[in-house]
Amino acid sequence: MSRPEVSRTIRVLCVDDHQVVRKGVAAILAAEPDLILAGEAATVAQAVATYRAVRPDVTLMDLRLPDGSGIEAATLIREEFDDARIIVLTSYEGDQEVHRALGAGVRGYLLKETVHAELIEAIRAVHAGKKFIPAGVAQNLCEYFPDLALTKRETEILEYVASGFGNKEIGMRLGTAAGTVKAQVQSILGKLNARDRTHAVTIGFRRGIIHLLRGNCAKP
Repeated sequence: MSRPEVSRTIRVLCVDDHQVVRKGVAAILAAEPDLILAGEAATVAQAVATYRAVRPDVTLMDLRLPDGSGIEAATLIREEFDDARIIVLTSYEGDQEVHRALGAGVRGYLLKETVHAELIEAIRAVHAGKKFIPAGVAQNLCEYFPDLALTKRETEILEYVASGFGNKEIGMRLGTAAGTVKAQVQSILGKLNARDRTHAVTIGFRRGIIHLLRGNCAKP
């Protein structure tokens, strides 16, 4: 879907479930003559609906939302508006988070502790059709490139390991033999260059490969 003619003022949508963050972004934008807050949203559903309603020039998107992820919201928006210009604004700096965001078509990736000047620079750059990846985020990507990515099943197994399950328990839940799970755990350790299962879980959380434990993984 084509976007309407854009005025000289850059209209920004802020998607974050924390009101204090949205207020902070609003204050930053208010101090700039060419930037304006066009809308706010706190969930994936609100993000998509608000985007449709206000058609912002640039969207600031958090990764963790109550009803899903910012990547999911970005994907849904870009399926309908393929020229949407989205910048992730998050506290998560794992390389896998960045890869997933870029794969969803976002054009910038900023950490929330970024200085105000960098946020403004990113908004203007992305609005101008450029990408914006700060040096620190880019360095984090380079640290693990090239790298062997975990498969979907290996990621699932690592989540179960993080929840405290042994190989036999994981095998029962996945409908596979404990020996197969053991082999896959060894593959995970090798890909992550981890010393043991605990180290692998630590790496998984730090790099954003796994997140907070899912309800269907946690032990009763």
